[in-house]
Amino acid sequence: MRDDAPNSWEQRADKSTFYCFTDLPTIHDRGAVVLTHGKGPYIYDVHGKEYLDGNSGLWNMVAGFDHPGLIAAAKAQYDRFSGYHSFFGRISDQTVMLSEKLIEVSPFARGKVFYTNSGSEANDSMVKALWFLGGAEGHPERRKIITRMNAYHGVTAISASMTAKPYNSVFGLPLPGFIHVSCPHYWRFGKDGETEEQFTARMARELEATIIKEGPDTIAGFFAEPVMGAGGVIPPSKGYFQAVQAVLKKYNIPLIADEVICGFGRTGNTWGCQTYDFMPDAIISSKNITAGLFPMGAVILGPDLSDRLDKASEAIEEFPHGFTASGHPVGCAIALKAIDVVMNEGLAENVRTLTPQFEAGLARLAENPNIGEWRGKGLMGALEAVQDKATKKPFDGSLSVSERIANTCTDFGLICRPLGQAIVLCPPFICTPAHLDEMFEKLEKALKKVFAEVA
Repeated sequence: MRDDAPNSWEQRADKSTFYCFTDLPTIHDRGAVVLTHGKGPYIYDVHGKEYLDGNSGLWNMVAGFDHPGLIAAAKAQYDRFSGYHSFFGRISDQTVMLSEKLIEVSPFARGKVFYTNSGSEANDSMVKALWFLGGAEGHPERRKIITRMNAYHGVTAISASMTAKPYNSVFGLPLPGFIHVSCPHYWRFGKDGETEEQFTARMARELEATIIKEGPDTIAGFFAEPVMGAGGVIPPSKGYFQAVQAVLKKYNIPLIADEVICGFGRTGNTWGCQTYDFMPDAIISSKNITAGLFPMGAVILGPDLSDRLDKASEAIEEFPHGFTASGHPVGCAIALKAIDVVMNEGLAENVRTLTPQFEAGLARLAENPNIGEWRGKGLMGALEAVQDKATKKPFDGSLSVSERIANTCTDFGLICRPLGQAIVLCPPFICTPAHLDEMFEKLEKALKKVFAEVA
């Protein structure tokens, strides 16, 4: 609970910090959790309390909080070349090497990389690039962007317009031309008697009907997360990407894979598009690209978009878009090491090793009468709280059930995330079987306590 003594950390945080994506009633009641350091998958607050971080920070601290190799790479690059930009044809050697590495580990035979400081900016940049292409290729009407309900693509004005969450209405978003089709969550949105395959076919028909209604020549691109992350860890229905990609190809609409969360190992493969066996036209990357140690995003362009953007840019002598710190040499040095750590030091393999235990833990907790569904892929999963399991009826929103569960977990020394009425887990890749046991033990205690209060 919060310390309300004068000049306590909680009081100082309240006075000086404007909180983002934070349940303010919780802060008023409990105070901010002010942290000092981390060790492995654990973080520690100013009062010395230890927490197992079951959310890898914000999906991204996959190598833990004190990986010596990553810290050494950052220190070495700060000593060597502490910062620069990527404008005017001046670019650090680390940036060039990272671009080569990203293409090498991508599913593309060749391509190019454009750097940003976040996934939001990367999605924003990809939309601007598609708009640029439309005008350059004689199709200025190609402006509309299609995403899915409950998707999360970022918080800039453009990426927030792609993010089909109701909270964006407080900003007067989405902007015109951003279209949201149905969320491919079969458990929640499948009709009575409808098989998963039939549900997928319905999603594809809806997409095609939307394209026809809007006009195929007005659509610039379709963006999709392989697994919806901040939507509540929602894997696609069976055969979803094969069905929608066939529709997109029919109308020559690019498919952009938003791999900000899924990329670099979270689903058990390097890319989520590999897990679900589809080939996008471009990949959006962030978070795991630096294992959370540096703010970075990247647009990885496949060969077709890369060639077309090269041609369009050469016609006006430049691509007039960029960010001061994009392609930062320290960030690129960290990313090179992070990719090596994930792919070559056993972290990716550990995800695959731990997945059966992780899924079994979710399935066991889903036997609770107030858990309607467990879902996930690799080391990302969710438990959906329900008032009635048979009807899938959710709890009344005023009960703030998922927030209560997350707060109770915090009391027990576990960090997890409430999303809607789900509790989300995405532990660091360095976790051991014992860490997963600890995580599920603490979560089970929290579920029992909260459901006894509200059910």
